Amino acid sequence: MYIKRRKFIQSGSLVTATALLPNFLKAWEQPFTRGMAEKPKVLVVLQLSGGNDGLSTLIPINNDLYYKNRQTIGIAKNKALRLNDDAGIHPALPVFKKMYDEGYLAALNEVGYPNPDRSHFRSMDIWHTASKSNEYLTTGWIGRYLDAQCAGCAHPTQVLEIDDMLSLASKGANHKGIAFVNAERLNKSTKQYLFEQINNAHHHEDEIADYLYKTLAETESSAGYIFEKSKMYNSPFTYPNTQIGRGFKNIASLIGSDINTSVYYISHGSFDTHVGQELQQSRLFKEMNDALEVFFKDLQAMHRFEDVLLFTFSEFGRRVKQNASGGTDHGTANNMFFISGALQQKGIISSMPALNDLSDGDLQYKIDFRDVYATVLRQWLKADDAALLNHKAKYLSFLG
Repeated sequence: MYIKRRKFIQSGSLVTATALLPNFLKAWEQPFTRGMAEKPKVLVVLQLSGGNDGLSTLIPINNDLYYKNRQTIGIAKNKALRLNDDAGIHPALPVFKKMYDEGYLAALNEVGYPNPDRSHFRSMDIWHTASKSNEYLTTGWIGRYLDAQCAGCAHPTQVLEIDDMLSLASKGANHKGIAFVNAERLNKSTKQYLFEQINNAHHHEDEIADYLYKTLAETESSAGYIFEKSKMYNSPFTYPNTQIGRGFKNIASLIGSDINTSVYYISHGSFDTHVGQELQQSRLFKEMNDALEVFFKDLQAMHRFEDVLLFTFSEFGRRVKQNASGGTDHGTANNMFFISGALQQKGIISSMPALNDLSDGDLQYKIDFRDVYATVLRQWLKADDAALLNHKAKYLSFLG
C-alpha cells in the first residue's frame, strides 16, 4: 500500500502530525520528573496575527498628532485606560491596565527591523525566523531553540503550539514543535484506522514510507503523553468558551502538570483592520482580555506567575494616518508587551512613538526585534542566543 506524503499531511485527522519529525523513540513515554522545588521558566508567545494597530493599543493620549491622524478612529483620551500622563491602554484591555498597575507589565514601542516589508507573509516569516529583511531562512527562532534543547533528548515536547498547523517559528532543522488544539482529540486521532494502515504498509526501503512510519510512532507517543499530562491539573477557574480562551486553558493545564514544555505558542486575530477597525480591534481585544484575565489568575493560584513570561508581537503595525474606510493600512514598527511576576523593569520602558518623525507616513523602528528575542533566550530560557539567532544583540533590561 503506497500513501503519498502530501496526502498524509493534508488529511484532516492527521494535521497535528505535520508538527513532528521522525524520532522513532517511545522511551519518552516514561514520566518526566524534576525536583519538587525546581520551577522551570516557561515562555508563552502570543502572536497578534494580521498586523495589530499598536497606536490604538498603547495610546499616546496627549499627542495631538495622534488625534489629527485618527480623526474618527482615535481612542478618545477619556475612554483610554490611563497608565500615565502620556499613555493609555485600549479600553477593551483592562487586564493590561491591572498588570501595569501591579508592576507585572512592561511595554516596548517602535519595535521592528531595517528595511521593513509590508507583506503579511514575508514580514511574518521575518519575525518567525529572526532573519534580516533580505534573508530567507527555513527554520524558526523557537525551532532552533528546540533543536538545541533536544539534541539527543528523549522528550521532544519543549515547544507546543496551540493551533491546527505549526508555524514556521516552531520549526527546527532536526525537531519541530507539536501543534494541537485539543489534547484529547490529538490522542484519539492517532488511534484511527488510517494510522494503523500506514503502520502496516511500512517498507523500510521506501523513504516516504519510512518517514510516515517514524512520524506515526512519534505521533502516537507524543499524543498520549500530552493527553496524560493535560489531565494532571484541573483549573478551578472558568475560561471563556472562545478559541483563545480554550487555548489558554490548554496552556494552563500543561503548565500545572510536570510536562517539560518550555515554550507555548498561540495566535489570535486577524487584526488586519483596513475597514471598521474600531469594532474589530475591540472585539478581538475583549476576547483576548477575558482569556488572559483567567490565565493570570490561574498562574497565580498555582504559584507559577513568577515562572511564566508572556509576550505579544505582531508582524507589523499600521500606518499612522487612518484610511478612508475607518481603518488603517499596513505599517512598520509596533509595540510589544511583556507580562510576568518576575520582570526586572516594568512599565513603559521605551519612549512613546515619535509621530513627528515618520518615514513615508510610518513609524521608524528604534528597537530591533531580534534584540528582544536575544534577551528572552539569554535571560529567560538560558539559551545561547548568539548561536540561535546569528545576531549581535543589544540586550534589554526588562529581564534580569
